[in-house]
Amino acid sequence: MWDWLSFDWFTLSKLRTFTWAHPYYLYGILAVPIAFWLRNFFHAGAFQRLGITFINDHTPGSWSKWLRFLFPAAGFLALSCLLIALARPQLINTLTERDAEVIDIMLALDISDSMLDKDLPPNRLTSAKSVAKSFISGRLQDRVGLVVFAGEAFTLCPLTNDYELLYGFLEDVNHRMISIAGTAVGSALAVCINRLRESTAKSKVVILLSDGENTAGNLDPITAAKLAKAFGVKVYTIAIGRGNSGRFFNDSLGVSLTAPDEGTLLKISKTTNGQFYRATDNAVLANVFRQIDRLERVNVKNRRYQEVKDFYRVYLNWAIAFFLVMMFLKVTFIANVLED
Repeated sequence: MWDWLSFDWFTLSKLRTFTWAHPYYLYGILAVPIAFWLRNFFHAGAFQRLGITFINDHTPGSWSKWLRFLFPAAGFLALSCLLIALARPQLINTLTERDAEVIDIMLALDISDSMLDKDLPPNRLTSAKSVAKSFISGRLQDRVGLVVFAGEAFTLCPLTNDYELLYGFLEDVNHRMISIAGTAVGSALAVCINRLRESTAKSKVVILLSDGENTAGNLDPITAAKLAKAFGVKVYTIAIGRGNSGRFFNDSLGVSLTAPDEGTLLKISKTTNGQFYRATDNAVLANVFRQIDRLERVNVKNRRYQEVKDFYRVYLNWAIAFFLVMMFLKVTFIANVLED
């Protein structure tokens, strides 16, 4: 209540922190002493005075003559504080709130032994993990989950917007997580659908990355794709690796590689109104994720709020205080009691 009773309100550093709603009133402070001077100039000989002297203020060095300045000084301070109050000093804190419709995305990552092939250096799995991290870092408020699969599939991380947690799970992904050999594409898709079927997000997406044909699991990939469409899930499929379907020998690398099964992945994407991509090297793989990132974007609305705190009452209180001082001085020997 008494916070205003501090001379800190008049320090230059304090006044600089304010935003002024009506700053032109501050120029009036410069006019106040001019107004006092004009008043004295035009009415110097018209004032009535008492012919009584309580203190001899004509004595050289007398302190009493300086008391005569207290009355106009109090008036100047009262008017100045009133003008500062009219200028509306404020502290404004601007808050920005981003409003975006969330997308739920499940990443289905093949971790079968063939993902250790080195046609995408250092190997397919490491390249896929690296690009997936970059993709996740570019999302805004979207929930992302992670499913890994080989001969079977399971959820490694449920839908979350805690991206640091997701990075940790991605870092731990390796081909030894699932001991059952094979590539269960249909099962992986089913696990993703199970995570997304009750989602209320504007868009539900599965990004399925694999380098082999469906050789395991008890659910046909196309049947799983039809199930995804029924739940409104869009599937983007990425065939990672070079060559045609099956095993082939790469002369430049000097190793036998597994080529992706493009036919099945293409059918899955078409069935769910998604898109199919083929990533034959790291640059193409990164570009694929950038394309998906552009496709699965929503408009973000920035709403700005301003928290405004007014301090005009502080200076209004000071104006009243100086005015009362001025009225007190008016009835003392310091001021001319007969002045208007």
